[in-house]
Amino acid sequence: MRALRRAATVAAAMAVLAVLTGCGAGGDGPPAPDERIRGITLPAWGVDDYDRPEAREYLRQIADTGARWVVFTPTWYQNGTVRSLPRTSEETASDNSVRRIVALARSMGLKVMLKPHVDLVDGGDRAEIRPADRDAWFTAYERFITHYGRLARELGVEQFAVGTELAGTSGDRRRWTKVITAVREVYDGPLTYAANYDEYARVRFWGALDLIGVDAYWPLAESATADPARLAKGWRPIVTELAAFAARQNRRILFTEAGYVSQRGTASAPYSWTVSERAGAAEQSAAYQALLTAFDGRAWWAGVCWWMWDDWPDSGETERRLAYTPHGKPAEEVLRRWWRE
Repeated sequence: MRALRRAATVAAAMAVLAVLTGCGAGGDGPPAPDERIRGITLPAWGVDDYDRPEAREYLRQIADTGARWVVFTPTWYQNGTVRSLPRTSEETASDNSVRRIVALARSMGLKVMLKPHVDLVDGGDRAEIRPADRDAWFTAYERFITHYGRLARELGVEQFAVGTELAGTSGDRRRWTKVITAVREVYDGPLTYAANYDEYARVRFWGALDLIGVDAYWPLAESATADPARLAKGWRPIVTELAAFAARQNRRILFTEAGYVSQRGTASAPYSWTVSERAGAAEQSAAYQALLTAFDGRAWWAGVCWWMWDDWPDSGETERRLAYTPHGKPAEEVLRRWWRE
């Protein structure tokens, strides 16, 4: 019994160490706690977005906040949630543009996570994708995601996401494990999956990945507030829940997305582009402050990739003063205080 108890104690200690150091299922493992990811997403909505002349300046601005990572999101599309398959379109960033933007990021000292998306042609919610023919859909999806896995290996990308917010499929452990195995055959870096905040607990394949990815759009308040302390209080039960989940899964948690529009009431619905028609830069700033305060010092938390930096000229549907970007707003100064000091 003593030997068994000692073995159990050693095993428990190793499990805790794995949570703290980020040991995972493969690759080089996620960053250690003192290398927490400080990232910002620069999405692409068109074939040539990453080739635009603004790209260099956007990346310079991102690096100037103190960010050390940037996330790129080449996107395929499908026409409907049931019978369609993901494919390229005239809005899919070209591979050459991805090569160019990754090289630019590297020249500015930024690490890269490639996070390919599947979206719906009509702009609907990708979480509603529930294919009638799962074998056909997963075969097409594997072709899509391994294409970018090969590109990620070619470019030496530091981290890769195998999917984003596909809640209608993410309960399928067998098929997703097959996809992840195929990705590992073409890419040898750390892998994550970006689950929506109301999806992550139902994902059944975290054990095949190196990091738990969560798109952290939890509502934090029922009404408008610019009080960071009130919003930090809203994080408390979520922090407790995530800490327990990280321990059970023996994985650290990365916020693959988190963000707030600069609109009144943004923290009541962080996932919405259209919370209000009234500007709320102070509320956006308070929400940034609350998140960074709530997770500061949590060894199981791997960091955050904020959604998102400036949109490309003439492509944004939300005017800049109301949009997710923190650029030129008080939220940018919050990032500088946390990331540059």
